[in-house]
Amino acid sequence: MGEQAPAKAPPKTPSTPQGKTSAKKPKAESRVALVRRARRINRELAEVYPYAHPELDFRNPFELLVATVLSAQTTDLRVNQTTPALFAAYPTPEDMAQAAPEALEEIIRPTGFFRAKSKSLLGLSQALRDNFGGEVPGRIEDLVSLPGVGRKTANVVLGNAFGVPGITVDTHFGRLVRRWKWTEQEDPEKVEAEICALFPKSEWTMLSHRVVFHGRRICHARKPACGACPIAPLCPAYGEGETDPEKARKLLKYEKGGQPGQRLSPPPDYPGRPAPPLGATPAS
Repeated sequence: MGEQAPAKAPPKTPSTPQGKTSAKKPKAESRVALVRRARRINRELAEVYPYAHPELDFRNPFELLVATVLSAQTTDLRVNQTTPALFAAYPTPEDMAQAAPEALEEIIRPTGFFRAKSKSLLGLSQALRDNFGGEVPGRIEDLVSLPGVGRKTANVVLGNAFGVPGITVDTHFGRLVRRWKWTEQEDPEKVEAEICALFPKSEWTMLSHRVVFHGRRICHARKPACGACPIAPLCPAYGEGETDPEKARKLLKYEKGGQPGQRLSPPPDYPGRPAPPLGATPAS
């Protein structure tokens, strides 16, 4: 019998440092894929929130402008609880421009930062009276010239009082679009520019409402309800929050959690808006 041939050694595998793996990095998302995913998320949100709208109560551009300035660092509900008395006392820019600062501060005190907000309201009301004939202008250049009015406030007013499309980058919007990897920017103006580039202009205003609605109801900052999220398959941050469906449902807020939203006077032009539960009152 001849000698057996020596067994072949197993093929060598690339060595890796001890305790580490050679997992491949995920492939970067192409621009085309990003646009497609972003627009699909927008379509999904449109089905979830067909009634999305500004949650500040208002009847005219001046009331929306004032309410938006007051909404900084507080909830829309708190603003909606405060503005009826405010607009009863000062229904026009001319009226508010002549208000005694102490009286104005006392009315808006529940919204917080009432001294700074009072100064802004007096300044913008005087500017509207003196420079714009007592009317809220419909151009962003004019709006941002008013005391206390930045691009976010200007876009809210333009989009919802004048029908001029705009992206509103508030805390919720910025947080979600970064969580969805639509942008890595932190500066609101840069966020606005990058998100505008992903969508047709006609979608900008409603996209803003849908994203804010989703951030307030499901995709919370600290405990996102991932297990109850309708766009979970499209979200690169899925798993940051509660993934168990039952536990996630308990995290839902406003109408998704069986409670009313932040408006106290829902407008008649949102027929898809679900009615609050019987006997429910808005939470503070």
